Amino acid sequence: MIRSIYIKNYLLIDELEIRFSDGFTTITGETGAGKSILMGALSLILGQRADTSLLKLKDAKCIVEGEFVLDDTDRGLLEEQDLDFEKLTTIRREISPGGKSRAFVNDSPVNLPLLKELGQRLVDIHSQHQNLQLHDHLYQLEVIDYLADSKKDLVAYQSDYAAYRNVSRELERVRGEILRLKADLDFMQFQYNELSSAHLKEGELEVLETDLQHAEHAEEIRTSLQLSARLFDEEGTGVLDQLKEVLLQLNRISKFFTPAGELSYRLESAYIELKDLFSVLEGHAEKAGMEPGRLEQLQERIDLLYGLMQKHRVKQPEELITIRDRLEEKISDLTFSDDKIGKLEKEQSGLLEGMAGLSEVLHRKRVKAGEEMQKKVQAQLRQLGIPNARFRVDVLKTAEYDFHGCDEIRFLFSANKQMELEEISRVASGGEISRLMLCIKSLVSDRKGMPTLIFDEIDAGVSGEIADRVGGIMVRLAGGRQVIAITHLPQVASRGNDHFVVFKEDTREATYTRIRKLGPSERIAEIAKMLSGEKVTEAALSNARVLLGV
Repeated sequence: MIRSIYIKNYLLIDELEIRFSDGFTTITGETGAGKSILMGALSLILGQRADTSLLKLKDAKCIVEGEFVLDDTDRGLLEEQDLDFEKLTTIRREISPGGKSRAFVNDSPVNLPLLKELGQRLVDIHSQHQNLQLHDHLYQLEVIDYLADSKKDLVAYQSDYAAYRNVSRELERVRGEILRLKADLDFMQFQYNELSSAHLKEGELEVLETDLQHAEHAEEIRTSLQLSARLFDEEGTGVLDQLKEVLLQLNRISKFFTPAGELSYRLESAYIELKDLFSVLEGHAEKAGMEPGRLEQLQERIDLLYGLMQKHRVKQPEELITIRDRLEEKISDLTFSDDKIGKLEKEQSGLLEGMAGLSEVLHRKRVKAGEEMQKKVQAQLRQLGIPNARFRVDVLKTAEYDFHGCDEIRFLFSANKQMELEEISRVASGGEISRLMLCIKSLVSDRKGMPTLIFDEIDAGVSGEIADRVGGIMVRLAGGRQVIAITHLPQVASRGNDHFVVFKEDTREATYTRIRKLGPSERIAEIAKMLSGEKVTEAALSNARVLLGV
């Protein structure tokens, strides 16, 4: 529940602090005094987005800070975010003149989604414009699901529904892809066969082009190699014979000419290397001949590769291998496409069966919750001055599944005996909608266990004895939680344990919104003013005392 709110530099508020008690608190004030400003400031620390238009002084920071009493059910959310859990937790929001917004929980910075999630656990604010939600079938469904306590079943269903949608999309994609590929199957098979029969190898073209160059100059190569071999080993005049003669001469004089020994050693090493080189050269000369037809074979192979590269618009033979493998994969997919579709269809069928079972569980719970809601709302509406009120919840099965199951919810209402039940948007007046919403809020709040409820002029359109009954419902709601009501009704205002009044204060420089807690005598005067207007009469004061029980 809310312990206190501190607001600084927000619209007409320069600075104020409000401390709240448990139970039922009422806030009153003239129209335009700034009651809605208080709710706007509170919504900031509950996660609402903000901008610099909220700043009263454009060069100063706006601060809204609230102290909340938490219970152990909130511990998990804070600890999941590595935030300290404290029974008395401070939530602060700051908006700088530059438009930057920051939020803190117990002085630790947090993001807006977390702030909003925490706020939804702590406070439920209901205002007049939210009455329009009663016209929204999705809101009606959410109300029934709250009352049906069907969250676990709904989460399980939505998990199956999401999986079903994904499988259905994949099945549709696969079917479309297979249909498209089957139309091109013959052409793909032809391309694959052509590439497969080419027996492509990585790096082959470079080797072929080198071999082709050799083949084109085979005779020239053979002639040069044979001549080189003869120059090495020609009898008498060959390089090796000449070196042998030099070695012989050096060895002959080495006994009496010392340098000849070193020269002989070096020349012998050169002789060995040249002899080895001659062996290699001789081997190349023997192999230099070209097999008949080899040149034509090489040229045909190279022409084939270049032809395929041009046909498939690629620059390297390796890219042809990639295309071949991709074609093989697609053809394989088509070959086993029936198996793939069969698996997806089986998975889809299983999910659909699960959805059917869960949606039926949801439907039964919603029907039961709707029947219970009808009785309770109808009884409360009669207490609130609509004696002939009839209220019905229709839970209609739909032909198709959606994110919420296969149900449509319709809230039907009639305030008069002779009028048929119709959807609320067609037949309910503003006052009737306010009372309907109060009944529904009281039921939902009991189910949700919300620690703080705030009613922002929800009692519009009612007066007299009905207003007193509205106050009674709010008092009952405050029995197990904190309830704050912003109201124009003296019958409601008088029911509060505490009573605050919002007013404007004019100075030479500006107009400010103020709020103060009323003492016993001030409260009598305020209730009397609400009863009679600016001119407070003795009769109004007397009535005020009656309402306050003093």
